[in-house]
Amino acid sequence: MSAESKKAHNFIQSLIEDAIAKGEHTGKVVTRFPPEPNGYLHIGHAKSICLNFGIAETFGGECNLRFDDTNPEKENQEYIDAIKQDVEWLGYEWAGDVHFASDYFDALYAFAEELIEKGKAYVCELSADAMAEYRGSLREPGRNSPFRDRPVEENLQLFRDMRDGKYQNGKLVLRAKIDMASPNINLRDPILYRIRYADHHQTGNKWCIYPMYDFTHPISDAMEGITHSLCTLEFEDHRPLYDWVLDNISVPCHPRQIEFARLNLNYTITSKRKLKRLVDENFVDGWNDPRMPTISGMRRRGVTPESIRTFCDMVGVNKAGGTVDVGMLEHAIREDLNTRAPRAMCVMRPLKVTLTNYPADKTETLVLPVHPQNPDMGEREVTWSQTLFIDREDFAEEPPRKWKRLAPDQAVRLRGGYVMTCREIIRDDSGEIVELRCEYDPGTLGVNPEGYKPNGVVHWVSATDSVEVNVNLYDRLFNHESPDSDKDGDFVDHLNPESLVVLRGARAEKGLVKPRTDLPYQFEREGYFYCDPELTASAGRPVFNRTVTLRDSWGKGGK
Repeated sequence: MSAESKKAHNFIQSLIEDAIAKGEHTGKVVTRFPPEPNGYLHIGHAKSICLNFGIAETFGGECNLRFDDTNPEKENQEYIDAIKQDVEWLGYEWAGDVHFASDYFDALYAFAEELIEKGKAYVCELSADAMAEYRGSLREPGRNSPFRDRPVEENLQLFRDMRDGKYQNGKLVLRAKIDMASPNINLRDPILYRIRYADHHQTGNKWCIYPMYDFTHPISDAMEGITHSLCTLEFEDHRPLYDWVLDNISVPCHPRQIEFARLNLNYTITSKRKLKRLVDENFVDGWNDPRMPTISGMRRRGVTPESIRTFCDMVGVNKAGGTVDVGMLEHAIREDLNTRAPRAMCVMRPLKVTLTNYPADKTETLVLPVHPQNPDMGEREVTWSQTLFIDREDFAEEPPRKWKRLAPDQAVRLRGGYVMTCREIIRDDSGEIVELRCEYDPGTLGVNPEGYKPNGVVHWVSATDSVEVNVNLYDRLFNHESPDSDKDGDFVDHLNPESLVVLRGARAEKGLVKPRTDLPYQFEREGYFYCDPELTASAGRPVFNRTVTLRDSWGKGGK
């Protein structure tokens, strides 16, 4: 990790510094990133990754990657592999081997028996509906289960029978014995273990009982020697249970749980359940669809890890919840790509231009910078010929006021080339414009013409020496600022029908016949575009995904 990618000072860092200064914390700082492998990581997870690995890095410590794999019916190896790839792509290295909560299933079971032996846990036969009724509400205390006072030996035997497969799914659960009158509902005898007959991707069919997250998480942290367990705010009310579990079993250490606000973006969904629905119901083309807010989708769209880390740093770490403008993310992407992306010209919707006063058998090689502000990136060559393509949107037969592109009898400069003036419009039988006949000014290469002023600059490519490409114009997946707001109906009702526009037959300058795939290009006057290796291979021609447009309203005034 480079020095510039380090996280800005935040309240968690201050808490740790204060604990070190007071002697309350000694030794190495150890954090962890604990995703559940039931889907792909999204931009919200990126904030947690940057925070956990960043805090460890700041204090010269370590960060573990641990999969919370206690729900085998929703987890699989595909998600595990994708999560590992995402963390590495973001530029982080976890300490030692990858950890799994399932690594501790034997220990977790032993700790559950320890709680039973201490009279701190019991086996309950209440149905799910009855248990919910007994739990009470925020205004009313709960009631003790009729099975709460079973003898220890009976509870041990029933729990072992659960383990040995003698009961069906949902018949029995193991519950902590805490306080059914607690104002914190999480302490009203929460479930610690439930019966689930499902093969596990790590342990096979060894277990038919699986621990709950609130039991597994603190113990896994303690088993790994985690010092600071950083969680999002929804776990703040779970912290008393986190501490209760660790205080009542013989674990080697007691990590400190600290909560921070999760990342919420407008025009974006970050619920894995809802993202999975988009995938399962074919609203998108998989978890790595470039419209998805998943890290893999953003990578396929051409977003760089540096821009994601910068964005997470811009958002900061705090206790206050809230929604971040997605324009801030787009700004971070543009800021990164503006300094690094090579330039190229690509005509999205080609319109033929014939230079009537340029010889048909002649061509010229023009030299343009790869990056106008960075001479070290070198130069590129483009071909000037009698027949060119410009974008249809750069010509108006009846131009509006302040039109700064091509129009009849008006002149424009072609980027890096000559000035030309439109003299004639050619139409097909249906009346559609199919060609413009223009005159070029041979004395205007690199100099201003005398006696008249060009009406702007447009991009172009040679019709005879350019590359045919496909372009995917990606936009925001949702057209509603809060697509998952319950009051506004089903979130899929807010899908943007223009989130993907496919352009076939676009034309790019000849240097893109074998485009680079490590960075997007800036297609001049259009935006940033990334060559998709997978789509390129299947199409037999370069396919570019639009990463982000050039327009940056947040950067100009939204800060």
